[in-house]
Amino acid sequence: MSWEAARRVAAANARPLGAVPVPLPEALGCRLAGPLRALVPVPGVDVSAMDGYAVAGAGPWRLAGRVLAGGAAYPGELADGEAVEIATGAPVPAGAKAVLPYELAEAGAGLVDGPAEAGRHIRRRGEDIPEGAAVLGAGAEVTPVVLGLAAALGHDDLLVRPRPGVLVLVTGDEVVHRGLPAPGRVRDAIGPFLPGLVAWAGGRIADTLHLPDGPEPLRAALAAPGAEVVVVCGASSKGPADHLRAVLAGLGAEVLVDGVAVRPGHPQALFRLPGGPLVAGLPGNPFAALGAALTLLVPVLRRLAGTPAARESGALAGPVRAHPRDTRLVPVRRSARGAVPVGHDRPGSLWGAALADALAVVPPGWDGEQVELIELP
Repeated sequence: MSWEAARRVAAANARPLGAVPVPLPEALGCRLAGPLRALVPVPGVDVSAMDGYAVAGAGPWRLAGRVLAGGAAYPGELADGEAVEIATGAPVPAGAKAVLPYELAEAGAGLVDGPAEAGRHIRRRGEDIPEGAAVLGAGAEVTPVVLGLAAALGHDDLLVRPRPGVLVLVTGDEVVHRGLPAPGRVRDAIGPFLPGLVAWAGGRIADTLHLPDGPEPLRAALAAPGAEVVVVCGASSKGPADHLRAVLAGLGAEVLVDGVAVRPGHPQALFRLPGGPLVAGLPGNPFAALGAALTLLVPVLRRLAGTPAARESGALAGPVRAHPRDTRLVPVRRSARGAVPVGHDRPGSLWGAALADALAVVPPGWDGEQVELIELP
């Protein structure tokens, strides 16, 4: 399958998750499923914008009390010629025409005087955000600042599209996860980059399992995945230790993609298990796995989570050799003169991708035209 077709198939076979209300801390990183509205006005009442004196009528004013933020409001209405000492954020008494800041006031013997401009230093109820106002639209990302805004507007929960759960299965007897690998062994370089990539695409890691070679451990893990998406690292090619296709066939999985005309990352695949979970098979080589994840996994997660994908294109500013039949994914760095290939792009190495900020999508037979640039997490 062509690279473009594989991406379309991946996105088309993912259905956006249904909206659910979740507590504010759990909403971080999700997308709003509807507009965020103000349940209360901001500010909730007329409040002072300065420390000083709330005054009524013309000065000098007789001090009639004190109002602190969070304390009891002033009982009654200020009469002309009266003032109350007031803190920033404290409710302004009815009848007050302005707040006179301390630095402009002259106070003593129970009186206060100074220049007080009508309406000055009073924040009126709903001046910043009226009650009922829609401050953010559906699809907005719930960032830390959005959580603060939602809390200020009276929300304890938010209606969001939940982040899809991803079960990661890292396979291979040759793979080690700590320390220096012995001869014939390799360190896992795919498992460490997947959590960040999954979160960037709108998902969350539900669990990570390290499996030995063989069909039985893989079959047991896939029989009840407990996540919307399963990512299998390795076992997706057709060697003697690659059991993914046979295991999934035995589980009745539907084949959606089986091999993509892309370099690196040709032996990637996408399946649907009975009951709905999608299974993305990534190659065992790290850069090939990254390319495959951006081809199949990321479109799936963005679709499930309702995360929009930006499209970017640009000119290549350096020599690139196109493949006659396959799409190439080339690590590049953006610059004023175009996207510069950084090299070091063999399937088994992440060096080039670590130097890059995007992958250039070089189609078969490319002849110098602008190419798509895929942002890297």
